[in-house]
This record gives sequence, C-alpha cells and structure tokens, in this order.
Amino acid sequence: MSFEDFNFHHDVLEGLRAMGFEKPTPIQEQSIPVIMQNKDLIACAQTGTGKTAAYLLPILNKLSVKGDNHSTDTVIVVPTRELALQIDQQIEGFAYFLSVTSIAIYGGNDGKTWDQQKAALTRGADIIIATPGRLLQHANMGYVKLDQVKHLILDEADRMLDMGFYDDITKIVEMLPSKRQNLMFSATMPGKIRELAKKTLHDPEQINIALSKPAEGVLQAAYMLYDDQKIPVIRDLLTGKDYIKSVIIFTSTKIAVRKIEADLCKAGFKAKGIQSDLEQSEREATLREFRNRNFQILVATDIMARGIDIDEIGLVINFDVPKDAEDYIHRIGRTARADSTGVGITFITENDQNDFKDIEDLIGSEIYKIKLSPAFGPQPEYKPGAKKKNFKNLKEKIKGKHLFSRKKPGQEKSPKP
Repeated sequence: MSFEDFNFHHDVLEGLRAMGFEKPTPIQEQSIPVIMQNKDLIACAQTGTGKTAAYLLPILNKLSVKGDNHSTDTVIVVPTRELALQIDQQIEGFAYFLSVTSIAIYGGNDGKTWDQQKAALTRGADIIIATPGRLLQHANMGYVKLDQVKHLILDEADRMLDMGFYDDITKIVEMLPSKRQNLMFSATMPGKIRELAKKTLHDPEQINIALSKPAEGVLQAAYMLYDDQKIPVIRDLLTGKDYIKSVIIFTSTKIAVRKIEADLCKAGFKAKGIQSDLEQSEREATLREFRNRNFQILVATDIMARGIDIDEIGLVINFDVPKDAEDYIHRIGRTARADSTGVGITFITENDQNDFKDIEDLIGSEIYKIKLSPAFGPQPEYKPGAKKKNFKNLKEKIKGKHLFSRKKPGQEKSPKP
C-alpha cells in the first residue's frame, strides 16, 4: 500500500514526497481511513510506529480545501512541551505546500513567547498543539476562541493521565463544540483511559497495534551489576564506538541526570543532560545539538522519553530499571523507530530484579542477560520473584506483641467477668 491509495490532496502527497515518506505504517494504514470517514477513534500503538502522521495527514487533507479562513479547526493536547514542538515541526514538514497555520502552546517560557502564543490563539491558528495547563491559562484570560473546533486529538493520553491531567483535559473538552471528531492515541490502555474515552468519544472505532510490545527492530539485553559498575560498563561499551552516533541514557531522577553527565564528561565522552529544571531555550538547544550529532550521548529523565523524535538512535541505555514496566517500552522506543534497528540495554541491580521481571512479564519474553567481564569484578545473580512483605498478614501474626497497640505492655484491659 502507498499514500496515494488514500486519495490525499496533491499538495499533501507533495509534502510526503518531500519528506521521504513512501509507505504507510500499520497504524497509519488502519487509522487514516477511519479518520477520513469522520469517525471517532481510539488507537493503541507502541511508540515509534508513526501515530503522529496517522492523525496529522487526514486532518491536513481536510484543511487543504479549507481556504484562508484560519479559525482554529483542530486542538491536539499532549503531555509535554517537547512533544508539542515535535508535532508542530512535523506539521511544518507535511504542510509545506499547504496554507495551514499551527502553533505549539506550552509553558516554561518568557513573556515574549506568551505574547506570540496569545496572538496566534486570538487570530485562530488552524491547528493548536498544547499542553493542558498552558492552554487553560490562556483560556482563562478570555481570548481563546475554540467555538469552530472540528477535531480534538488526545496524544499520549496514558502519559497525560499519569501526570495528573485528567481534570484539565475534562475542562478543555467542555470548552469545545459538542459536535466534533475525537481521536485518542495511547501506547497503553489502562482503566483510566477507557473511562476518559467513554466520557469524550462517541461510538469510537478501536485499533490495537502491538499493545505494550517493543518494536521488532530493537535488540534487547541487560546487565546484572552493582551501582558502582554502571559508569565503567558504559565506558567499556562506548570506547572506540564512534560509529554509534547517537546514544540516549535514561534515568529516573534529575539529580542522576546531572551526575551521569558529569561522570561521562570526566571520562572523555561528549555528553549532555536534559531534564525539566532546564530553561526551555536550553532544552531546545540541547535537542537541536543532539539531532545535529554535535555530541554523542544524551542523558534524560523519563518525562523526556516520549518527547524525543530523532532518527537513527543506535543505542538506548536504561541506567536504572523504570518502576513502571510500561515506561520501559517508551524508553527503548526511542531506538528502532519505524522500520529501523537499534539496541536497548538495561542495568539491573539487586533491588531492581522484581521490577525487571514485571517488564519481562509485560512484553511476554525473557531478555538476554549479558555476563560481565571478570575485569569488572563479581556481579549479582538474577533471582527475581521474592515476595513483598504482606503487612496485613504480618500484623495478624504478631497480635499481642504490642507493636501495633497504643497501650504499653501491662496496660491491657482486664478480661470481662
């Protein structure tokens, strides 16, 4: 199948050719016809499968015949500023030959950016890509006009709910015309998502593509090791590997990002960290440098996992095991995007074993454990499965030992006569 089979406007096809898009991915092949029929849709597909183009292309095709009336037609709600900017950049590419305007609305910027966002919202950009909180801030000022919106798209819906945006999304939905097309895209489908879909979507079509499975092109492996072995192992993995142009190292905290960046730079690698404490301009500059291959290693927190869309990332390293098994999918999804290949390596300490077993259970396969070279010293064994303590049962077992009693020993009530 080719994109010509969708009968897109010739200007949309011209944009696809200019960007080098030839064949639709499975999520695009299944979603685009549904969207072009103006049906509501809930689509579940792993990261890196082309979800953004799956909803952008049919929307742009509709806008190709809209003319010069630039009232806001489409609202795309996303969890992070990075994803908002990424989608805006893709619109710029796909719509190069179209008269379509778009604006990314996100926080963490200066007054000048606020004024630019306000101007676009007042004039009415065709497509608004916004984080929930910042869109509501503008809406509360009274100048946002959403009465002509025909399409609502919730992208990375599961991540938005994880970040606590449920109420904000509900408020945004209430601001829109009741008659509109609703599209929800998510990598996973927990109960909260289904609840939100029931409230927001009308009789939606449902599409599921490889739910919670890593892309086939990712070669997955793991090391059992101790914390002080992690940086030496990275040093060993990457020394002399200049052909690996782009590496992302994921960790769970901002403090860890700064420490890993410092340790790698001290070891002679070109590395930079990116996390939410940085100014937006700094984050954009860092991602731009990484895209341009100005440095090899990007160190990032989980919140960045779905906001980095860079081709040909050869290696993803999970410096620590994510607590949420589904975050593993999003982390390693930064490599092997679309039909490419890549490597995902995870470092497992003794305390991470059960969390890693949850990941293996989720993806339905055991991940190969690489044996450390003796030069690194001993490594822990992989023995997951130890039961977590059941404190309720523990309490029952030690009744009468006074550990859960407010009374001191010797102050028990006398038995009733």
